[in-house]
Amino acid sequence: MIPSEDAAVRKRDIEERLRQEQETLSFIRESLEKSDQLTKNMVSILSSFESRLMQLENSIIPVHKQTENLQRLQDNVDKTLSCLDHVISYYHVAKDTEKIIKEGPAGRLEEYLSCMAKIQKAVEYFQDNNPDSPELNRVKFLFEKGKESLESEFRNLLTRNSKPVPSVVILDLIAGDDDIETTDEMTLEHLPENILQDLICISGWLVEYGRNLDFMNVYYQIRSNQLDRSIRGLKEHFRKNSSSSGILYSPAMQNKRKDTPSKKAIKRPGTIRKAQNLLKQYSQLDGKKGVSNLAPTEGKEDIMDSEIDSYIHCISAFVKLVQSEYLLLTDIIPEHHQKRTFDSLIQEALDSLMVEGENIVSTARRAIMRHDYSAVLTIFPILKHLKLMKQEFDQVLQGTAASTKNKLPVLITSMETTGAKALEEFADSIKNDPDKEYNMPKDGTVHELTSNAILFLQQLLDFQETASAMLASQEIGTSSSSYNSEFNRRLLSNYICKILGNLQLNLHSKAKVYEDAALGAVFLLNNFNYILKSLEKSELIQLVAVSQKHPDKAYRSHIDEQLQTYQRSWLKVTMPLTEGNLPAFQPGTKLKDKERQAIKDRFKAFNDGLEELCKIQKSWAIPDKEQRDTIRRAQKENVTVAYRVFWQRYSNVPFTKNVEKYMKYKVEQVEEMIEKLFDTSA
Repeated sequence: MIPSEDAAVRKRDIEERLRQEQETLSFIRESLEKSDQLTKNMVSILSSFESRLMQLENSIIPVHKQTENLQRLQDNVDKTLSCLDHVISYYHVAKDTEKIIKEGPAGRLEEYLSCMAKIQKAVEYFQDNNPDSPELNRVKFLFEKGKESLESEFRNLLTRNSKPVPSVVILDLIAGDDDIETTDEMTLEHLPENILQDLICISGWLVEYGRNLDFMNVYYQIRSNQLDRSIRGLKEHFRKNSSSSGILYSPAMQNKRKDTPSKKAIKRPGTIRKAQNLLKQYSQLDGKKGVSNLAPTEGKEDIMDSEIDSYIHCISAFVKLVQSEYLLLTDIIPEHHQKRTFDSLIQEALDSLMVEGENIVSTARRAIMRHDYSAVLTIFPILKHLKLMKQEFDQVLQGTAASTKNKLPVLITSMETTGAKALEEFADSIKNDPDKEYNMPKDGTVHELTSNAILFLQQLLDFQETASAMLASQEIGTSSSSYNSEFNRRLLSNYICKILGNLQLNLHSKAKVYEDAALGAVFLLNNFNYILKSLEKSELIQLVAVSQKHPDKAYRSHIDEQLQTYQRSWLKVTMPLTEGNLPAFQPGTKLKDKERQAIKDRFKAFNDGLEELCKIQKSWAIPDKEQRDTIRRAQKENVTVAYRVFWQRYSNVPFTKNVEKYMKYKVEQVEEMIEKLFDTSA
């Protein structure tokens, strides 16, 4: 029974599922039928839509093409109208810009250049499209008028605003030592910034559009004039304000410009004034004028010092000002025209300096021809400064013409040649200075030849390299640049030894002019002592020692030799006091007439000799106090020792009734008389 029930249940299940499947199949059939119907409807709609689109396309495409043609026509019309407006604008340019062009660019440069741009475009249009149009002539006229106005404005701006640099500013610029601390490098502002920018704009326009370079000539002429005026102003400043020391002071910078000077001007060693000061050290010994002055007088010396200082400062000022001018020029002048314009700009000031330098050389040459060798002292400091500045000169003149670059070397060579000739002729003049009796110092003091020679040599100490180069330039087949410093030093040492040797020979010759050999000895002693002290007080002794060992010992030997010659003049005083041929006697014995007369003769000879020598030698001069005291002390020892013995021996001997006549001087009196030697005031 059980299995039949399961089968019934299973049958029912199968039937139920079959029923469900049939219902599903029925649903699917219905859905397919609906879908077919919808598809048919959609196909019908699409077919209808396609038909309508075809109809729409057939009606729209002609309209589109017509519209496109109309748009193209519209664009062409707009372009034509625009071109017409553009062309018509060229015909209005002259009218629109004429007033501004006639009034000029002053105060409205930007607007003016804008008008010039419009005029230029109008000129180009008419030249390309209607060259026969009267409008072309009109805009051309305005363009030329505008260009002339711009050139004129360039000139006016540059002229009105270009001013010489004040002398005090130049002195601050070239000063070597700062008395106030400042970290800002001093620069020159030649033109206000707004003016500079206007000049740059005008320059750029004239080069690019004006096709005219005449404004560059205007530029260098105006700036050249200001450069020259700046340097001439500095010269005038020196002429009016140069101090007795030859050093000028310039005021401080703007924020500290009060009474305290900020910077010292360039220091120049070894001037004629220095020679005069050195001279005074020796000429005022013990209140006596033992040496003579250099040739230049005080007034002439001041003028020469001022001229030298002025020229040296102007050389330095030229370099600084020209450097500044080049910086200004590079802003305004186009690059490929800068070097030529700069070369032209500096010519006037440079030529003026070179001519002044040649005048100094010519003056020195004329003085040398007159045997005034102190004039060469003007060349030494200038030549030294020129050589120091040569590197800066070469840098600032880089790019200029060869003739411009060569001007300074030519001047340096001229100065070296003149200086070398002066050095050589000076040595010859020392050797050949004539022995003139009227030119010899009556008191046997230092000869003018000696003082001038020593002072001249002392100047070489400040210019050793310069003097060495002068001497080296005379060496055959070589140039001064090929020498090393040691050779140059030896060359200068040989020259100094030559001068001293010539001087020594000449002094010996001059000493023979004196009839009194003792005065000749004093003369040589004074001169040799002066030379030795001068050498020792300066570096000359070290220079001489390069070529000659122990020059001080040599001169001391010469001095001792002359001292001995001088002391022999006192033999007429000391010989009567010696033991030789003196009468021998025993105390208490009576002297014979012959013996008494011998003693009288000895006293008389001593007295006469002492009086004569003291009278004569009192007027002689030994300016060196130390040397004078040494000679007096030696003479007192030689004379008074012998006289004391002689006096003591015969003071109690009755050789005369008139004792005061023969024993007229006591030992102390003799010492006092000798102490007054070489003293005209005694």
